[in-house]
Amino acid sequence: MRIGAFEIADPLPELRDPHALAILQPWIDVGNVGTLVLSRLESLLNASDLGRLSRPGTFYDFTRYRPVLYLKEGRRELGIPNTSVSYGRSEGGKDFLLLRLLEPHMQAETYIDSVLELFTTLGVKSYGLLGSMYDMMPHTRPLLVTGSGSNLKVQNEMETAKVQPSEYVGPTTIALLITQNASEMGIETFTMIVHLPQYLAVENDYRGEVRLMEVLGSLYGFPIAQEDLDEAAKQAASVSHVAERLMQQEPRYRPILKHLEALYDSRVNKTKEESRLSPELEQLVQDLSQRFSRGQ
Repeated sequence: MRIGAFEIADPLPELRDPHALAILQPWIDVGNVGTLVLSRLESLLNASDLGRLSRPGTFYDFTRYRPVLYLKEGRRELGIPNTSVSYGRSEGGKDFLLLRLLEPHMQAETYIDSVLELFTTLGVKSYGLLGSMYDMMPHTRPLLVTGSGSNLKVQNEMETAKVQPSEYVGPTTIALLITQNASEMGIETFTMIVHLPQYLAVENDYRGEVRLMEVLGSLYGFPIAQEDLDEAAKQAASVSHVAERLMQQEPRYRPILKHLEALYDSRVNKTKEESRLSPELEQLVQDLSQRFSRGQ
C-alpha cells in the first residue's frame, strides 16, 4: 500500500504508540555511528522490514548516491540507494519504528511530508534523530553527546542520560523539518548527536556507537552488546596509542590536547573558556588529523 511516497507492507502491523528512531545519511553519520546504532537496534528488536520509497529517484540524484552492484546467490543484483523503514518490539513491550533516512537532493518538502504522513498513519508517539559529528573533542575524555527535546519531560530525561544541551547554530539539513513539524503535530521529538575527535577519525567508530547506546539505554532500557563494548575498548586503546606516539614524535601537538581538554571541561562544567582555537592550533589539528589517517 502507498503512504505518501512510501510503499508499505499491507496489511499494516498493529503498533501501539510506536517510538520512531532515525539516522540521517550522510549529513550526521560520520564514523558510521548512526548506521552501527540502528543495525544494533534492528538486531535487539528482531526488526522486520516495513517499506521504502517507491520511486527513490524522485528525491535522489544517483550520480551522487551511487547504486551498487553486489552478488546474491551467484547473481549480480543492483542495490539502489533508498530510505527504508523497519519495526519491532522491545522486551519491555514498547513498539519502535526504525528509519534509515537518506538526505534528499530534490523535492525535499514532499519527502518530509511523506515521512510525517507515515508517522500519522502509524500513530507515532515520539521521534528521535540520532547521529554523530566531528568536533574539537579530546580523545582523553568521555565522548560528549548533545541534543534537544521538544518539551520539559523529554529535556529532563535527556539531562538524566547526561546529554548536554545543544548550542549549535549554522548550516544544517532540510530533514530537520521532520523534527520541527512532528513537534508541531504533537509528537514528542528529540535529537542526539555524539561528538567525535576530529583528529582521530576512524571508518567505523564503535566508541561513538557505545556512547549513543548508553544514552538510549537510559531512555529505553536497551542493553549494550558485549561485542560492541569490546570493539570500543580495543579501538580506544588503538587510537590512544597512535596519538601518544605522534605526540612523542612531535611535542608541538601536546598543547593542542591540553587546550582541547580545557575546552571540554569548561563546556561540561558550564564555565567560561575561549571556545575557538587559534589559527596556529587549528592548523596543527589539521596536520595531526592527516598524520593519524596515514597511520604515522
